[in-house]
Amino acid sequence: MSLKEKISQYYTKSYLKKYGDRLTQVQGTVISVKIKAKTILWIFNTLKVTLLVRPERSKNISKCTYSKKRWFKKPEFIPVSQGNFVLVQGLKGKRGKENRELVELINIRNMTTKKDLIPIEGKVPKVQRRTQRFR
Repeated sequence: MSLKEKISQYYTKSYLKKYGDRLTQVQGTVISVKIKAKTILWIFNTLKVTLLVRPERSKNISKCTYSKKRWFKKPEFIPVSQGNFVLVQGLKGKRGKENRELVELINIRNMTTKKDLIPIEGKVPKVQRRTQRFR
């Protein structure tokens, strides 16, 4: 095992140890998208995205948030619109806190357009929807 692999394995283990119980994945259709972009003195840029996702075969709705701050460059977000099928990876809020129902986005994959916020290495997982047959 090389040094690079050992370091990446160490970071992976420590990340899972810290956030393992909070990691979650939501897969469904997008109900609403809100994107707020602010620029302060042409230097500091902020981006806040709020997504409402309805998982398949479920009535409940998951609220997902993404916030990014950057100096000089505008932060980017993939194009997501209402009705798109998405796969959201993120962290749930801490137990007992007011944000326990929110999911903080780490990565999002738009299955309709096959685009990622952060590119995934290797093979892209296939997601199949179940269809109902009419007679």
